[in-house]
This record gives sequence, C-alpha cells and structure tokens, in this order.
Amino acid sequence: MSGKLTYFVSDVHLGLQVADPAGREARFVNFLRSLPQDAQALYLLGDIWDFWYEYRDVVPKGYVRVFAALQELIDRGVKGYFFQGNH
Repeated sequence: MSGKLTYFVSDVHLGLQVADPAGREARFVNFLRSLPQDAQALYLLGDIWDFWYEYRDVVPKGYVRVFAALQELIDRGVKGYFFQGNH
C-alpha cells in the first residue's frame, strides 16, 4: 500500500437556495483546501452542484472559489474524477 489517500464527496448541492448557500460553498472550499499533501485522488460522485448543464464550451457563472480550489489540487498532482449526479 502506497500510503496515499483517496477522498470521495457527493451531494454538496452548491446552488441550492436553502439555509446558507454561501456558507455551504465556503465550507466545501475549506474542505478542498484542507486535503493533506498525501492525497492522491478526489472523486466527486454527483450532485456537487444542485443543477448543472453539460455545456461543451462554457463555464457556468459563479463558484470561482470552488473551481480554483479544485485547480489547486490538480496542480498539486491530485487526480480528480467527476461523476454526474441526478440533478
């Protein structure tokens, strides 16, 4: 065993306008930025966004901090995998 860690996340529902949407996004970004240096992979298993269009050439407005945190992980060498949800 290599000692590398793999993380799985689902059902964050960014964009859901219930309770504290901004706080939910901030907590998710904090989680992403808190992954240890020995993380090897992050699986986003669905419903990270409450609703998502599969645009080929467009990035939806908003969630820049989430995308930046994901890019920071990728730049560190963490492999990222994204699975669509049912929303």
